[in-house]
Amino acid sequence: MDGLMMDVPLSLSHIFNRAEHLFPDKEVVTATPTGRERISYGQWAERTRRLGGALDDLGITSDGRVATFSWNTARHLELYFAPPCTGRVAHTLNLRLFPDQLTYIVNHAEDEVIFLDQSVAGLLWPLMDQFETVRHVVLMDDGAPPPDPAEIGPDVHDYEELIADASPVDWMSVEENRAGSMMYTSGTTGNPKGVVYSHRSMVLHTFGVMMADTIGVCERDVVLPVVPMFHANAWGLAHAGVATGATLVMPGADLSPVALAKLIEEERVTVAAGVPTIWMGVLPELAGRDVSALRSIPCGGSAVPRSLSEGYREQTGMPILQAWGMTETSPIAAVCHIKSTLDHLDDEAKADLRTSVGLVAPGVDFRVVNPESGDELLWDGESRGELQVQGPWVARTYYNDERAAESFTDDGWLRTGDVATVNSEGYISLVDRTKDLIKSGGEWVSSVELENEIMAHP
Repeated sequence: MDGLMMDVPLSLSHIFNRAEHLFPDKEVVTATPTGRERISYGQWAERTRRLGGALDDLGITSDGRVATFSWNTARHLELYFAPPCTGRVAHTLNLRLFPDQLTYIVNHAEDEVIFLDQSVAGLLWPLMDQFETVRHVVLMDDGAPPPDPAEIGPDVHDYEELIADASPVDWMSVEENRAGSMMYTSGTTGNPKGVVYSHRSMVLHTFGVMMADTIGVCERDVVLPVVPMFHANAWGLAHAGVATGATLVMPGADLSPVALAKLIEEERVTVAAGVPTIWMGVLPELAGRDVSALRSIPCGGSAVPRSLSEGYREQTGMPILQAWGMTETSPIAAVCHIKSTLDHLDDEAKADLRTSVGLVAPGVDFRVVNPESGDELLWDGESRGELQVQGPWVARTYYNDERAAESFTDDGWLRTGDVATVNSEGYISLVDRTKDLIKSGGEWVSSVELENEIMAHP
């Protein structure tokens, strides 16, 4: 028999409406070169609705791709929601890609408009004549000088003027499997590959990030997403922050250790998320600071060295929380919390366990297989094979890309390219990328283990 529950589409407009109605006085804080700008969720919501009207005024098509080239700011958060809530597709461009990769991505995605911060406009300006479908450029004043007025054409707009002239719009009813956002992989080999997220996948991933056994974002949190909004969905923290009404602290362009340490202390940040290289620099800057509000330091993007995690445990009283995912997994797919049944382990054993990426997140399934035979390997902590995943927020193919066949199995699992082991408790350890394995003296050596040993050396 069928269930008798309402068939209500999962869409980002629900997340937006919740923040607008329940948390209008909560804040989004943006660090700028001249100080910190504060905007309430109520003000942010009104501006975001005006942005939806501005997209109409610009004539962006009903499912047009709206590109952003921006740091983590409140304006960028407006651009996370206005396009999908009007049926369009938000497309974040990675500030750190090479010019030829950016040109490929903009043309491949068929972006119609690009919103870019003035501080990074110089990176994109020389490429404009190579963009085949871009009809409008919108500049956002983030404190940096604008491009030379002589170079600005008639189709270049000022963000604040655009917002001021537009009328706020009501969000359209969006089918949950409609595309809402797209991002491209980093393109370490060949051109980047496009991943297209649906409203359904983004809402479910948001719920996943809110779970206590993952990141556990909640209304009382003050969230600092150091991880860029153009990189793997800011690990879902931008969506989860809005969904819960958490205070969001956007670091802007200054990601220096001193600037981040000041934000953590002065804004009483509870959740600060970034890659290992960020936290390596921040650790010595925390000495003598009051960071007692911190409850979690999610870290991913590359393996977290044991010495770094233990350094934070000694400095702040808490180790780094290692998580794992990919652009293709939205990205949260595994998080390393210690099971209650393993509380008996001593500190050394727990530190070793925290070098794994942990347990697969609820909603995601995984397997480790022999890449040649396809046989699933034992959970013995020794057998090494390719990590494969599937789930409702995992991509099933790439956008208009013939290479998709290489990355997905015949039975629908994503081939991550990570070499992994699983111990008897289900903890996943990444020992390498399939393309990074080192062979020495006839033996395979894990580059991850080698890096951990180097990082631990005084």
